[in-house]
Amino acid sequence: MFKISLLVWIMLGTALAGTAVISVLAVPSLAAEAMNNIPFAVLIGFAAAMPLSYLVARKIGTSSAR
Repeated sequence: MFKISLLVWIMLGTALAGTAVISVLAVPSLAAEAMNNIPFAVLIGFAAAMPLSYLVARKIGTSSAR
């Protein structure tokens, strides 16, 4: 299940990090400091994807076991 979780984390982390970067660039007060805020947004996106990828991998593992 770790391998599945790692693959899901790579895809989900990229999607969440991209969403966070777009939200930083869309908010004018955050976009003013974009060079400082974008790395934090990417880190938050990848960190938030870790537990979510585990949940998705667990769902995939239980559905394939049936």
